[in-house]
Amino acid sequence: MERMCVQRVSKRKENSLHILLTGAGGQLGHAVQGIFSNHTVVACDRRQLDITHLDAVRAAAASYAPDLVLNAAAYNAVDQAEQDPEAAYRGNALGPRNLALVTAARGIPLLHLSTNYVFDGLSRRPYHEFDTPYPQSVYGHSKLAGEEAVRALNPKHYIVRTCWVYHTHGKNFVQTMRALSQQPEVRVVNDQFGSPTYAPHLATALARLVTTEAFGTYHLAGRGGASRFDLIQTLYALLGVRSQVKPILSTEMPRLAKCPPYAVLTTLQEPAIQLPPWQDGLAQFVQSAL
Repeated sequence: MERMCVQRVSKRKENSLHILLTGAGGQLGHAVQGIFSNHTVVACDRRQLDITHLDAVRAAAASYAPDLVLNAAAYNAVDQAEQDPEAAYRGNALGPRNLALVTAARGIPLLHLSTNYVFDGLSRRPYHEFDTPYPQSVYGHSKLAGEEAVRALNPKHYIVRTCWVYHTHGKNFVQTMRALSQQPEVRVVNDQFGSPTYAPHLATALARLVTTEAFGTYHLAGRGGASRFDLIQTLYALLGVRSQVKPILSTEMPRLAKCPPYAVLTTLQEPAIQLPPWQDGLAQFVQSAL
């Protein structure tokens, strides 16, 4: 660890936990620190704790002695992963493997975040936790490898798949399109579907999940599905802007990584933890952003 992690101490309450948070500098890490007010959170960004180094993970676990590790760290450069697969696997597979090894040795539960990209996107219905993953990109393969390492090494795990996460903090698709909202016209693909997920809603669901001790794999994402075109059309209506949203095919905006064309997530898991409808998350995002 190059620098000490930041410890946010709450007044000790019933069922409160001492949590080591990795990836604290990202949008979900930021949301977790705001939502987990009943817990003591030791927040580590990559400079403070690089999970790809096993010795650093061991030192952090020994120093902070957490009740739970929440891993929000990841290599999220989806297109760049196609050109630098080793970086993707270090961040998305080796890092989670290190966390799983260390937490298992200490009997500590591990919550690990994963993605809809583990699926091929060819389903005609929303994906649930028992559907078979079949990733189509380096990013998706690396995230699935991370899931498999966590499952194999630490039986006390929560693996949470989510989709299209956005927040007022950090870089994401919704923030990018909001910045373009003053242009006369924007082009948005209309043949990619997912579950838009507002990061504070996801963090709220995680706060509930970590108190259950119901270990396993969960899908936690904004309820319902939308195309990227639907999402941005709704965003601009909430913002009250007149920019025209033009639907296009994904072939008109090619990317290096293959994106799942249909990536809506649903849950069959118990306890059944559901997020609010994606429209509610978008409305709260707009309120916070204005």
